[in-house]
Formats: sequence, C-alpha cells, structure tokens
Amino acid sequence: MANTAQARKRARQSVARNKHNSSLRSMMRTSIKRVRQAIDAGDQAAANEVFRKASSVIDSVADKNIIHKNKAARHKSRLAAAIKAMA
Repeated sequence: MANTAQARKRARQSVARNKHNSSLRSMMRTSIKRVRQAIDAGDQAAANEVFRKASSVIDSVADKNIIHKNKAARHKSRLAAAIKAMA
C-alpha cells in the first residue's frame, strides 16, 4: 500500500476520479443505447432528437479526456450513418 502521505493522497484522489469518470462513461453509453433503441424502433424524428443530445454528451466526455476524440468521432459517425440509412 501507499507509504507516504503523498501516495495516500494520490490513492484517495484516484478513487474519487475513477468514480466520476465511470459515471460519465456510463452516461455516454446510455445515451448511445437510447439512439440505437430509437433507430431500432424505426422513428427517425425521435432518433434525430436523441442523437443530437447524445452527440453533446459524447463530445463533453471526449473533451474531458475520458475517451479519445477519435473514438467520440467514430461513435457519432456510426450513429449518424445508421440514422441516415433509415431514410
């Protein structure tokens, strides 16, 4: 375990940061699932609306370096392509 005060503090901080990052990552995954559900339901108007909100969530998670910007772009691109394919 951590032997110095600095190492103990870093361990405490990493636990808190991990909890926060996990929450944001989960929120992103949920927003992506909502878009997929709207696509599967066949409702393009609803899918576009949910996609707009999901894009914002994905971008904010990427801005915080929780996921890589290219991964965010890939998610958004694939969701947009799936919505476009509905038409």
